[in-house]
Amino acid sequence: MHIEKNVFENIFNTILNVPGRTKDNAKSREDLKEFCNRPELHRDDISNIYPKACYSLDKHSKVVLCNWLRNLKFSDGYASKMSRCVDMAKLKMFGMKSHDCHVFMQRLIPIAFKELLPNNVWQALTELSFFFKDITARSIRYSDMVRMENDIPVILCKLERIFPPSFFDCMEHLPVHLAYEARIAGPVQYRWMYPFERFLRRLKNNVRNKARVEGSISNAYLVEEASYFCNHYFSASVKTRLRKQSRNDEGDNSQAGDVSNVSIFNFNGRPMGASRFRRLDDTEYHAARTYILLNCEEVKPYVSIFESELQLNNQSINSRELDSRLQTEFALWFEQYVQQPGANLPDKCLENIAFGPLRKIKSYSGYFVSGFRFHTVRHGATRSTSNSGVTVKGSGNTNNEINYYGNIEEIIEVEYPGLPIKRIVLFKCAWFDPTPKTGTRHHPKYQLFDVNKNKRLHIYEPFIFAVQAAQVVYVTYPNVKRSTDEWLAVCKMQPRSSIQAPIPNVVSSVDNEAFQNEEIGHHIIDVEDITTSHVLTDVEILYEEIDELDEFDENELEIFISSGGDDSENDDAYSNDDV
Repeated sequence: MHIEKNVFENIFNTILNVPGRTKDNAKSREDLKEFCNRPELHRDDISNIYPKACYSLDKHSKVVLCNWLRNLKFSDGYASKMSRCVDMAKLKMFGMKSHDCHVFMQRLIPIAFKELLPNNVWQALTELSFFFKDITARSIRYSDMVRMENDIPVILCKLERIFPPSFFDCMEHLPVHLAYEARIAGPVQYRWMYPFERFLRRLKNNVRNKARVEGSISNAYLVEEASYFCNHYFSASVKTRLRKQSRNDEGDNSQAGDVSNVSIFNFNGRPMGASRFRRLDDTEYHAARTYILLNCEEVKPYVSIFESELQLNNQSINSRELDSRLQTEFALWFEQYVQQPGANLPDKCLENIAFGPLRKIKSYSGYFVSGFRFHTVRHGATRSTSNSGVTVKGSGNTNNEINYYGNIEEIIEVEYPGLPIKRIVLFKCAWFDPTPKTGTRHHPKYQLFDVNKNKRLHIYEPFIFAVQAAQVVYVTYPNVKRSTDEWLAVCKMQPRSSIQAPIPNVVSSVDNEAFQNEEIGHHIIDVEDITTSHVLTDVEILYEEIDELDEFDENELEIFISSGGDDSENDDAYSNDDV
C-alpha cells in the first residue's frame, strides 16, 4: 500500500512539476550532463532556462487535467470525492489519502494521460498501472505472478529511459519484489495495511478523554466485546450492529416458493425510494414482453420449435432474419401455441407469461441487486457518484457475441396476471452503438474499452433483467486539442460483497495437462459463503487416497503429495512451488 502511494506521488508530482515535490529540479538536470546523454534537457546557456521535458505538462494541460478531476464521478462506495483534493490556484493535488492514490494509480493513469503525454511515456505509465492492478487483484494465478515478476524490470527500464536518474530512489525499485512476495505469501489483499488502518481509525474514534487515551480505548473495546457477546441472546427482531444491512444489500425477495420453478422470478433485489405508477405504451409493452419470453429458460424449448417452423417454411432464411422474426412474431405465436388443446405446458405459470404482463407498472429511481446500487440517469445527475452505467453480454443466433454498454433511463417492475402474483424488475436502458471502430474501440494490448457517446443502437431493445446488469462507469478523456471528446472510457466495477475464487476441485482428479494449461474454471461466490470446508474437502480426499496405499516411506509420501495424488515418480506436473 505504501509503495503504491509513494510511487504514484513521485510520478504525479513530477508530471505536474509541483514545486518542492517534483523529482525534475535544477540539480537533477545538472546530473544529466554526467550520467545521461540527453542534451535536449540541458540548461540553455543563453537564456539560463531549462527546457520542458516530454514527461511534464504545460500550464494549459494542467488546467485541463485539474478540471477533469473536479468533474470525475465513480460509483457509490468505490472511491472518495477526488474534487476535494484539487487546488486550481496552484494546479496540483493535495490531501490525497492512500486509497485515493490507489484508485488513481490503477484506474485513472491510463485515462488521464492518454491525450496529454507522448505515446511512449503513456505506455510505460500504463504498464506500471496495470502491474499494480494485477498484483492487488482479488484472485491471482501462479503463472500471472511469474509473468509479472519478469515484466516489472522491463517496465522500470522503460521508465529509466524517460525520467531523470534522480527520480529513481529506493521506493521506485521496491515493486521488483512485490510479485515474488505475492508468489510466496499469497494475494496482496490479505497482507496490505488497509484493514489495519481502518481498525486503528475505529480505535481512535473511541477516545473520549485525551488525557487517558489508553484507558478510553480499552474501556470502549471491552464494552464493544460485551455487547457483541450479548447479541447472541437477543431475538432476531432486535436490530444490532452485527445484524446491520450491508451497504448494497439486495434483501431476500425470492419468489421461488410462490411461483413454481420459473427461473426469471427467482431473484433477489430491493428497490430504492418510493415508486410511481404509469402505463406502458404499445412499443414498450411489446419490447418488454418479447425480451422476457426470449430470455426465460423455460420458454427456450418453444423458441426452438418456432425457429424450426420458420426454417421449414423458408430454408434460405439467415440468422439476421431469424432474429428479426423472433423479435416481432414470437410473442404472438407463443400466445396462440399455449391455447392449443395439445400444448401440455409443464407449468401453469408459462400460460400466464404467454399472455403478457399488465400494462400498469411501477417505476423506481434506484435498485439494489447483485451487490450493486443502480440509479437512473435523472436521479444521479445531481449526485457526486455515477451509478447509472450498465453492461450486459449480447446473445443471439450470430457467432459474434459482444458487450452492450448503456445508461439506465428507468427501472420498472412488471407484474403478470393470475395467482400467485409474479413480478420481475427490468432496466430500461439507452444503449451505445456496439459496432467496432465506429461505436466502440478496443485497445488489444492494454484491454481498454471506449464507447462513442454520440452513437446509439439503431434497434429498439431497451430492456434487460436487473439481475443481468453489471455496473460500469464512463469517464471522459482530458484533451487539450478539443474541448469535448466523443469517446468515453469504460471502467468496469465489481461488487463489494463477492470475490472471484476457483471452483473447489479434487487435485488428484484434475488432468495434469489441463492443470498445467490452467484450464480450471472460476466462478463468483459471496464472501460470507467462504468456509474452510472448501479446503478441507480436498485435503480429506487426498488423505483418504494416501490411506489406500499399502506401504510407503517419507520420501514416497513427499513425491505422492507433490504429484497431486499420483504415485508415479516420473510425473513432474506439480512442483514444490505449485504445492
